[in-house]
Amino acid sequence: MTKIVVVDDRVTNRNIFTRLAQTIEEGIRTEAYASPNQALAAMATDDIADLIVTDFNMPGMNGPEFITTLRRQPAYEEVPIIVVTAYGDQEYRYRALEAGATDFLIHPVDHLEFKARARNLLTLRRQQKMLASRAASLERALSEQQGNETQAPDAQLQLYLDAVPAAIYAVDARNRVVVVNAAQERLFGKTRSEILGTSLNEAFGEDYALRHRVLNEKILQTGRPLSGPRYESFGENEGLRSFVVSKAPIVRNGEITKILTISVDISELNGQDRAGSRVSQFDELTTLPNADYFAKRLEEELARARRHHEMVSVLLVDLDRFKGINDAFNTAFGDQLLHAVAKRLESKLRTTDTIARLSSDEFAILQIGTQRPEDAAELSRRLNEAFAEPFHVGENEVHLSASVGITMFPADGKTPEILMKNADLAMYRAKASGRDCYRFFASEMNIAARRAVTLERELRQALAGDQFLVYYQPQINIASGEITGMEALVRWNHPYRGVVPPGEFIGLAEDIGLIAPLTAWVLRHACGQLHDWLETYDRDLQLSVNLSPVQFRERGVELLIERILRETGLDPRRLDIELTENAVIHNSSTATASLRYLNRLGVTLSIDDFGTGYSSLSYVKRLPVQRLKIDRSFVVNLESSNHDDAIVRAIINLGRSLGLGVIAEGVETSSQLERLRSLGCNEVQGHFISPPLCAMDFEERFLGRPLPRAANS
Repeated sequence: MTKIVVVDDRVTNRNIFTRLAQTIEEGIRTEAYASPNQALAAMATDDIADLIVTDFNMPGMNGPEFITTLRRQPAYEEVPIIVVTAYGDQEYRYRALEAGATDFLIHPVDHLEFKARARNLLTLRRQQKMLASRAASLERALSEQQGNETQAPDAQLQLYLDAVPAAIYAVDARNRVVVVNAAQERLFGKTRSEILGTSLNEAFGEDYALRHRVLNEKILQTGRPLSGPRYESFGENEGLRSFVVSKAPIVRNGEITKILTISVDISELNGQDRAGSRVSQFDELTTLPNADYFAKRLEEELARARRHHEMVSVLLVDLDRFKGINDAFNTAFGDQLLHAVAKRLESKLRTTDTIARLSSDEFAILQIGTQRPEDAAELSRRLNEAFAEPFHVGENEVHLSASVGITMFPADGKTPEILMKNADLAMYRAKASGRDCYRFFASEMNIAARRAVTLERELRQALAGDQFLVYYQPQINIASGEITGMEALVRWNHPYRGVVPPGEFIGLAEDIGLIAPLTAWVLRHACGQLHDWLETYDRDLQLSVNLSPVQFRERGVELLIERILRETGLDPRRLDIELTENAVIHNSSTATASLRYLNRLGVTLSIDDFGTGYSSLSYVKRLPVQRLKIDRSFVVNLESSNHDDAIVRAIINLGRSLGLGVIAEGVETSSQLERLRSLGCNEVQGHFISPPLCAMDFEERFLGRPLPRAANS
């Protein structure tokens, strides 16, 4: 029987919502409590509620505090919660949603709206419970399957899978499909024989594969199911279907052998939701019009401008480096900042201008009555002036800037789609010009845009098609001239352009979410290669791998590294992780926990590009750092710049005083090497020693024969 809990300190409200809840459908059982504490005490049983309706402002414990406490209980992590309040201020909505509320209603509540929303949330709750039940039973069945982990399930299990009204498949640790049911076959129009044993890319297409490889890698890193269902859509137009997707690891003997994916069709529910409620035209966070409203308004104004032969300007405003601020603080901080930005931008507009929030940190402005391009330029200057003063969020002062792209009707385009695309291109041109400025659209930008789109598509294909290589650059001990290790550096073996250096694609991989699977690939190949070399040659070598700051935004990378070390058989003491100063500072709490875990395994840590970031002694003392790496920008001018010479000397002395090793990168000349030797640097790497080499050349040059000693050693 479906159970709904009502929590409100006013008896009238409790009675109203209890009666409304009982009319949603047959078989509803309700419980009402006058305070959150009463509710928490009564709900600490196995009789889990399916929906909770709570007031916001209550004595003793308010609604957000109640939700936060409740969400800590595993049984209530996914139970839908509706918050009802008389407060119309957006701040209350933010606090409730941040605490974990599912929906939010304002008093006086429309009874039909309450029933429609509650009914839809109960339907979603049933989908969640069904998904969890099916996933649990399938996990048990698959974990009990005997034999080779890559073979198809036995006939009895396959019959069970095919009878389940959900699309199901499982992959092994290398993302090869090892289980698939009939519903999944129908969804992608392929037979079982065409799917089993193939990669995700071959089985379900490139776009699907890239999304799910990232999710699967996260499960392998954390060893836990996804933290809640995901929603996906397949098909187009009338054939579009919506699914709620769940993923969970299949574990045998303490090892993850498979990852199970279940997709339940909720298209009919979504259709009912769309029919039963009006799509909001305003952004909840900023209270500005949203993208839908802006698109409609733009279409109307273009029609009017055509009739009267007038000009219209479209401006796209994108905050510079907002992502870094969001990562450095938290999402709630970023939301408050966005709200403040929206208000300040709005204050710079005329009453006839329209502003909307399109996405996270992107705003669009429609300027009508434009007489000449200079009018749009003047508005852009006013918008940039909005960022002249810092923003204050809590006790923090934040300096921001924005890049603005401008496109004009009818000169640059005559349809909303073309104008928005052109404004986007102009905005990226502003960013490329140094940010904190505006740029007009120009036709030649189409060429650069096509190149960027092509690069992203090719990068996705490269990951799916195993087009990457690992190169190795030796690191030597200055005093002895002996090789002490190597840094693993990824290269893209492009089918037409040849070997592409990382500077051309690593940033893009971070932006489009491919850095996690790419890092895992590099680690697996490099650790496996060093293990093979150590088995063959009597050498004392350590492998350095540079991890992206993106990897440390949340916990899990340490489990990935531990798993790869276990899979490849490499001693953890042979692995050194290189991480930039800024990555450590911006992700302090998560990075510290992950790095301490790795250090306990035996993995060492080097601070890469030391001297170019914060260079704070506090984090060097706090973290398990074993080595400082002097940035190449200081080494390149070592012979001609007293300033750089002093910085290098200071870093070496700092390392010596703290008992840390020091390595200099970017050594290009013998005089640089000798100066580093005289200053007491421990190790060096650079083209003077050797450029990065493929595994075969590295082995032949540095491992296959005795090494020459460095000069004057």
